[in-house]
Amino acid sequence: MTTETLDRIATAVPTELARGRGGGGPASKRVVVAYGFWIFILSDIIMFSALFAAYAVLAGNTAGGPTGRELFNLHKVFIETLCLLLSSYTCGLGALSAERRQPARFLFFAALTFVLGAAFVVIEATEFAGMVEQGAGPTRSAFLSSFFTLVGTHGAHVTCGLLWLVYLTAQVMVKGLTAPVLRRLLCWSLFWHALDIVWIGVMTLVYLMGVG
Repeated sequence: MTTETLDRIATAVPTELARGRGGGGPASKRVVVAYGFWIFILSDIIMFSALFAAYAVLAGNTAGGPTGRELFNLHKVFIETLCLLLSSYTCGLGALSAERRQPARFLFFAALTFVLGAAFVVIEATEFAGMVEQGAGPTRSAFLSSFFTLVGTHGAHVTCGLLWLVYLTAQVMVKGLTAPVLRRLLCWSLFWHALDIVWIGVMTLVYLMGVG
């Protein structure tokens, strides 16, 4: 093999790699979007980790005010948890229906997911209102400040997720289950499942340990 031939091969290989014909080629847009959204979710989890740490430090600083044992109602927490976990299940069924190009089934499961998520938000808002009426608002003590910040931030995420779901449902009804819409649904489902994971931490650290 001559030197000239070797030079041509050396020049051609990077060109072929750049065009995606070597080494498997560039990742699809769906993979790139999912990877980027995972980075966003991880950054969100880091934020929640900081809020968990702050709550763990301040949980005992009640300033003579009510404690978690006096305020928390585990019956309501159980219903909240059930609503959110069931919404994650219906979210998964909706995502599968979208992947299989079944818009009617997707809309059905999206409606169930919205109702369950909205029930979670309503129960949480009722809990907050009841605590404020008892004089246990976020300014009462460091414990309550950290509690309202942690649980309220999670509730705000759930509310944003519900608004996002409404927007995506409208897109499905107008545009159908196109590739861009499916990518957005994938991102939303990742976000929604991540909120379930965070809530399990909230339920364990805040409510179960607070009452126990």
